[in-house]
Amino acid sequence: MFEYGKAFSGFAVDDVDSARRFYGTTLELPVTADNGMLRLELGPEKHVLIYPKKNHTPATYTVLNFPVSDIDSAVEDLVGRGVVFEAFEGVDAQGVFRRGGPLIAWFRDPAGNILSVLEQD
Repeated sequence: MFEYGKAFSGFAVDDVDSARRFYGTTLELPVTADNGMLRLELGPEKHVLIYPKKNHTPATYTVLNFPVSDIDSAVEDLVGRGVVFEAFEGVDAQGVFRRGGPLIAWFRDPAGNILSVLEQD
């Protein structure tokens, strides 16, 4: 019934144009627009649908994780692009959680959805 490997996820934003600038310009990810929605390309045949929603309420959980090999460099680079990291409980001065588990730092898109950079080998 379903084609293996073809499923994809999506999340809502309140302003598609702001999302396109953030994901395409600030994060420098490939983004295409079609029918008032965005397609965020994450790899070969891997994408996320970003769609507009009236009365959008930001997710209270991480909607998208970006694996990185060096979290400190990734955070520094993103801060240089204007990204502000969340001061969640347990994070250090750079916004990185280092108290067990993978090193992770959270930030928000213009719609308030929570994203992260997550250190992985």
